[in-house]
Amino acid sequence: MRESTTQSIWATIFWFIMISFVLFYPMLISIYVFLPLMIGFIGYILILGLDRSRAIYVVISLIYLINLEVNLSLPLFLAIMTIILFYITIYPHLHVMKKCTVCIPLLSVILIDFAYFIMLFGYDIFLGESSIVIDQLLLYSLFVDILMVFLL
Repeated sequence: MRESTTQSIWATIFWFIMISFVLFYPMLISIYVFLPLMIGFIGYILILGLDRSRAIYVVISLIYLINLEVNLSLPLFLAIMTIILFYITIYPHLHVMKKCTVCIPLLSVILIDFAYFIMLFGYDIFLGESSIVIDQLLLYSLFVDILMVFLL
């Protein structure tokens, strides 16, 4: 009886932390600009949710991405469209490297980040705006995304 109660408490704590992260981390990014965006990592979680038919992964990823774009005044649904385009066009070809367990997540995160930044810069050029500035913080964000892959 105690094991099920303990597991239930830990599950509740886990989901509380997860929901708090999804709801409040994008708000913290808008205040503290040195926090990484984690678009690639969350994009890979979205792809895992689509690939393995896990609805909770998809819902959490979509809420995080929409919340991030709204809080940072980024183009709405650009990250989601970029990740879906990556999932349709590039991700099926990455399964050639099935024996390398780290290669597929690592390449997915790197390519999602680069594809998103290219789409964002294309959006900026096309509409004559400046959504994001290229500096060391973007490289830092990419580096943290890559490190997050190893936590999976």
